[in-house]
Amino acid sequence: MIGLGSMIGAGVFAAFVPAAQAAGAGLLIGLAIAAGVAWCNAAASAQLAAVYPVAGGAYVYGRERLGPWWGFFAGWSFLIGKTASCAAMALVFAAYVVPVELQKPVAVVAVILLSTVNLLGVTRTAFATKAIVVFVVVVLIGVLTVAVASGSLATPPVMVAGSFDLYGVLQSAGVLFFAFAGYARIATLGEEVLNPRRVIPRAIMIALALTAALYLAVGVVVLSVLGADGLAESSAPVADVLDAVGWGWASGFVSLTAGVASLGALLALMAGIGRTTLAMARNSDVPQWLGAVHPKFAVPYRSEIVLAVVVIGVVLVADLRGAIAFSSFGVLLYYCVANVAAFTQPATDRRVPRFVNVLGAVACLVLVATVPVSGVIAGIIVVLIGIPVRLLSNRQSQLLSRHGA
Repeated sequence: MIGLGSMIGAGVFAAFVPAAQAAGAGLLIGLAIAAGVAWCNAAASAQLAAVYPVAGGAYVYGRERLGPWWGFFAGWSFLIGKTASCAAMALVFAAYVVPVELQKPVAVVAVILLSTVNLLGVTRTAFATKAIVVFVVVVLIGVLTVAVASGSLATPPVMVAGSFDLYGVLQSAGVLFFAFAGYARIATLGEEVLNPRRVIPRAIMIALALTAALYLAVGVVVLSVLGADGLAESSAPVADVLDAVGWGWASGFVSLTAGVASLGALLALMAGIGRTTLAMARNSDVPQWLGAVHPKFAVPYRSEIVLAVVVIGVVLVADLRGAIAFSSFGVLLYYCVANVAAFTQPATDRRVPRFVNVLGAVACLVLVATVPVSGVIAGIIVVLIGIPVRLLSNRQSQLLSRHGA
């Protein structure tokens, strides 16, 4: 349920639009590629989590298997990708609940409100995660059922020659990967799982398989009902499906569902980023002052405040497609490190052949290369900024240690 809740969230309501803009009906091929890359990455994460059942994910795996700089690179990429994901979730929420001209202000308000919630120490519980994912899945299945029963799928999405190109398909795969990037959340809970060597790999693979099946069904339906051009121009595709099949009166309920999924995902993301920043601060990979924990509410409040400011900045300067693309850039680099780390594991710890890790790492880099040029340039700049951040943080830690001695 944690894995499903991390993947089946707002991404399913948002990622298909920029994917259609990139590849048209070829987004179904992009979806298959994204699912394949996600499977390779999930296999690596499962294999590593079984041996290192501790919080931190690829940040820990990179440090343990490859060295501190690799761990930092994974952790920094995670912060980049998930910060952009926060902006994307806020923009998705706004897109489903208010007109276009009000979306950015409402998205900013959502970030401020949920940051306040996190600062007060209130985080989404496992029970809430189950409730949200069940609610979202039931609504999506209901929409799919209504669409099929309406007869609007008489002509399934046919991919004809010339309607898409390979680069566009790969771009759509990179964007759609955004909607899968959540299964590693299971691995980060390794310290709280009984029998992690057995439970974590099974949970990751089962959650990924169920999510891929649901996304395929949604992709086929939205393409069949709206068409590639209609989907590319939509701002709320799942709600538009109901409008197209004569159930427009229920589209408001779908918008409510998307809003709940977006806010739930945003709250969990912000809490997770704050904790990852805390872990990196303790290792002096980012400034140690970011690791300060509030004496009353027991949250890394400085990290949460800095995160909120950065997310608001991204919301104000980026659109939804740009935020999703930038998120995929960071998350794909994160999983690339996970694949390299898994490749170094001995035979006794392996669950898949090494070529799967090689395929996963190469596929991550290929999809990174398909991110729009502006996103790649911005991503590279932010990654490079991380180098002096770590050097200065380590220098500060050494000076403090000497002063204390």
